[in-house]
Amino acid sequence: MTEVISPGKTAVVTGAASGIGRAVCLALARRGMNVGLVDLPGARLDAAEAEVAAAGPGEAAKFAADIGDPAQIAALHRDAIARFGRVHLLMNNAVTRIGRGHDADLSGWRQAMEVNFWGVVEAVRAFLPGMQAAGEPAMIVNTGSKQGITNPPGHPIYNVAKAAVKTYTEALEHELRSNPAYGNRVSAHLLIPGWTTTGDAQHKPGAWLPGQVADFMLEGLARGDFYILCPDDETTTEMDHKRILWGAGDITENRPPLSRWHPDFAAAAKQACA
Repeated sequence: MTEVISPGKTAVVTGAASGIGRAVCLALARRGMNVGLVDLPGARLDAAEAEVAAAGPGEAAKFAADIGDPAQIAALHRDAIARFGRVHLLMNNAVTRIGRGHDADLSGWRQAMEVNFWGVVEAVRAFLPGMQAAGEPAMIVNTGSKQGITNPPGHPIYNVAKAAVKTYTEALEHELRSNPAYGNRVSAHLLIPGWTTTGDAQHKPGAWLPGQVADFMLEGLARGDFYILCPDDETTTEMDHKRILWGAGDITENRPPLSRWHPDFAAAAKQACA
């Protein structure tokens, strides 16, 4: 990690105008990296670029792009390479929460998949060949979600998309480390944030701030972790482990799906996952 996240190297971060993306950009800039900030055009992206530029000695450049549009991802790659030459760290962090509910309009579900899943795949396909060809250590970090693992009720399309990101990133890391063509130079990692205050949400006790997630992510990358499972001030890592194992137990114990929220199992799940 020290070879990638170091002065003079370049990172490109999507969803960089606010929240975790912005916090990661600031943390990388403070470590001397050049940072490409990717988000929808607007005042937030402009402000984030200025803040990141002032945070460290490297360059900061904004790239306005809709990550749900493959043509704009291709243009982002061309523009980032033209500006920086090489990219050593790609963080696919852009997200939308559109399409809430089973009865939501399918156009919202499709948009959610385009941004939350296909945007990740398209960006990896755009940037990975150049990262591999450069012959230098490089990293890809994809932002997942605990909802993509434990699948809580309420927002199925978000859960589906984040589950797809998890599965895709696992397969990507296996390919990168197993296929001799990649030369074991590029690694993939899955960031799994906990309860985090992002966007315009009011900060509540128990939630982490984006800067805490960014610092935890960098610590995980320094250890070489693939799964960077973030706690928060309400949920410990031990509790997360118990909840993940309970969900897997629905299969091995032949319980109903999502039994943590099933009236016949909720009390036992609450006790087991505490």
